[in-house]
Amino acid sequence: MSWTFTSRPEEFPEAAEAWLRADPTRNTVPLTVLNRLRHGLWAEDATLGWLTAGGEVRGAVVHTPPYPVLLGDIPLGSVAALAEALRGRPISGVSGPKEQAEAFAATGGRAESGRVAQRLYRLGDLRPHSSTGAPRPADEADAGWVASWMRDFMAEAEPENAGGDFLPQMRHRIAQGEMVLWADAGRPVAMAGFSRPISGMSRIGPVYTPSGSRGRGYGSAVTHAATRAAQEAGAGLLLLFTDLANPTSNSIYQNLGYRPVSDYASIAFAPPA
Repeated sequence: MSWTFTSRPEEFPEAAEAWLRADPTRNTVPLTVLNRLRHGLWAEDATLGWLTAGGEVRGAVVHTPPYPVLLGDIPLGSVAALAEALRGRPISGVSGPKEQAEAFAATGGRAESGRVAQRLYRLGDLRPHSSTGAPRPADEADAGWVASWMRDFMAEAEPENAGGDFLPQMRHRIAQGEMVLWADAGRPVAMAGFSRPISGMSRIGPVYTPSGSRGRGYGSAVTHAATRAAQEAGAGLLLLFTDLANPTSNSIYQNLGYRPVSDYASIAFAPPA
């Protein structure tokens, strides 16, 4: 088995993307990030890697600094070689299926500074919510404060990645019709995103309710609205991630009809001494 890397999305082999698309559930994150790279997001200093064995692609990874290395559901036996191949590259962390992410962290020669235990959920039958208000798509006029909400979301969910400029990303997602707002009494009170369907798959996220509007069911309502929007865009496979340390969000999503698939981990590395 051997790993090959490129910094140019156009050089990423069709066979490697086909490998990701063959399991869009467990490869959801690198698959959607690859799509965004091809639309010009996060392209600076990006690294795309693919694993070959016996002349066939057996795995793929994506790295878009300053974010973690994103592992597809790669063979566990390939992780040590991947970590070694990336040893000289500045890496803030690793994210992927729990066993593979933990193996990368254990063999990469980097000190761990924290981790988030995550669970991947897949929608069964969408159930109703009970919040007041109504959804609407975000538009360009919303981009500034939606980016501010995204920064606040990251400060809570991934503080190590909260310092970036989120305006280009949010403008892109708004232009793609991917950001949904929940409004009550005419005032936006929550937001949720969804990815445009790839191989029939769409992933919900981020989901964010500002602190002053919490406890009123808005998070459930906007997740429901984003799920419906993804379905209307053609998605038959609906996914989302939760932080296992947040029982409220896990309960909300299960009440809407999302069911556990598998566990993931996002592991942050300490800066080099």
